Amino acid sequence: MHILKQKRLVHTFFFILILFGALVFHLAFIQLIHGKEYGQRALDQRTLKVSLEDTSRGNILDRQGKIALLGSHQEDRILVFPQIILHKDAVLRTLADILQQDPGEIQGYFTGSPRYLPYALTQEQVSRIRQLKITGLLVERVNFRYGTSPLAAHVIGHLGPISDQGELEHLTGLGGKPYKLTDSIGMSGLEYFYERELKAVEPADQARAHVDVYQNLIAGLGIEVKRHQETGKRDIVTTLDAEIQQIVEQVMDERIQRGAVVVMDTRTGDLLAMASRPNFNPADIARSLPGERDTFLDHCTALYQPGSIFKVVVAAAALEEGLVKPSDTFVCLGDKDPLIHCWHKEGHGLITFEEAFAQSCNPAFGSLALKLGSEKIIQYARAFGLESQDIIGYPVPRDNRQNLNLIAQKYSLVNSSIGQGPVLATPVQMAAMINVIVNDGVYIEPRLVKEIRKENGEPLRYYPLGKSRKVISQETSRELKRLLGLVTSEGVGKEADIKGYGSAGKTGSAQVGSGTDKVNAWFSGFTPVDQPRYVVSVLVEEGISGGSSAAPVFREIMEKVLPPSR
Repeated sequence: MHILKQKRLVHTFFFILILFGALVFHLAFIQLIHGKEYGQRALDQRTLKVSLEDTSRGNILDRQGKIALLGSHQEDRILVFPQIILHKDAVLRTLADILQQDPGEIQGYFTGSPRYLPYALTQEQVSRIRQLKITGLLVERVNFRYGTSPLAAHVIGHLGPISDQGELEHLTGLGGKPYKLTDSIGMSGLEYFYERELKAVEPADQARAHVDVYQNLIAGLGIEVKRHQETGKRDIVTTLDAEIQQIVEQVMDERIQRGAVVVMDTRTGDLLAMASRPNFNPADIARSLPGERDTFLDHCTALYQPGSIFKVVVAAAALEEGLVKPSDTFVCLGDKDPLIHCWHKEGHGLITFEEAFAQSCNPAFGSLALKLGSEKIIQYARAFGLESQDIIGYPVPRDNRQNLNLIAQKYSLVNSSIGQGPVLATPVQMAAMINVIVNDGVYIEPRLVKEIRKENGEPLRYYPLGKSRKVISQETSRELKRLLGLVTSEGVGKEADIKGYGSAGKTGSAQVGSGTDKVNAWFSGFTPVDQPRYVVSVLVEEGISGGSSAAPVFREIMEKVLPPSR
């Protein structure tokens, strides 16, 4: 009996010990795993707070990782804590007088949650408000994500509201970061593709008023500005050169109503500038919504018929396969040619291959296409990257309308030889295609994002340079460089020639429909001609021709980018 009693005591002891251990484990779990979260909740219950950021997200930076493409900036703003302001009517009248606003316009901000007012302040207004020393009313610097003229808006993308509870739950499950229905999320561009990385767990800067249960300001604690060193957001470092991007956008604002410009680094395949028109401001989406069609479309990655720029692929294939020499001759009868009409209505007559390339003669390239056959043209077009829409770090969904196999369809071959019919390409693809010739026949995959950083600048993920592959021989590439140089020195692309540096490239004019003289005008080329540094693709929608509409834009941009020639 005594032994049985002892066993019961031992069992009871161990049972209590297990329960106590489980309790200790649970308390440790709460303290170590959720301690910060619960502590934050407790603090939130005892404070009134205002975020000093309009949107708590990581930055999108230029290639140096220093310039914010968003145009992020700070402004002095008035913070209002309605719960702790005494004599609200008098304060309201005083504030309205300082801001020169109707008191009725401001009255709504004196009820509800704390917030900052939407009024930019002069230094005099800042000084007057601070001199008032009104409890619950102060001036602080607020961080704004977008400026009045952000760069590369279509690449950056824009933000929008969470649509419903289902999307809220989906977002919360993606990366473990908390979301509220009032949060703004990425809707397009890098803002969308890197939503999980850019999203902050909490604002970097907050103003907090410590209050008691009756919402009275606690003496001695008052209102403090809290700055967090780690908020969970990440910065995206792009390959874009802020200075070149700005030049491109300034020229486009003057010269291109609809279209795109892409600038590529010849050595790396990095995209140094990507600009699309019509433009929009991510800070004011509502104003852009009723604007022009395709306002939010990134025209740099959209598909268009490339027109005569595609003749580069046909020429490369014919030279590489030994089907043509520069001195070989063709006959062009202009708009009476039985094979395909030429843009030069009177016809070029007897013309050599190198002259046909420089003058962009359609019948000559139609004849070459028949010699090559659709299989060879498809093979070379694919090798030049005209079926790959991949851009490193910029995962734009594939547009399945691009299908080179359609070149093999009946009656498509000749039209395809001049970049019409089923042939479709993006301005980025055109730049990468020309860069093959610059790099002695080697294709380099374009890159737009270099790395993702922690907010302290520590690298988190690096995107290496694109893979390269041999497309054509060095000899063929050398001959194509010479031919592209003839286009700008003697041919239809003279408007692209750059004094002191020279240039080389190809024009293109793709019809946009029947019954109109307007075309999608292209120029894609490189400069300086001897030691190329930049490849540029210009697309002008509804232009006159590649030579008159797109080539001058190429020249103007590069004249501003390159140092003045001696």
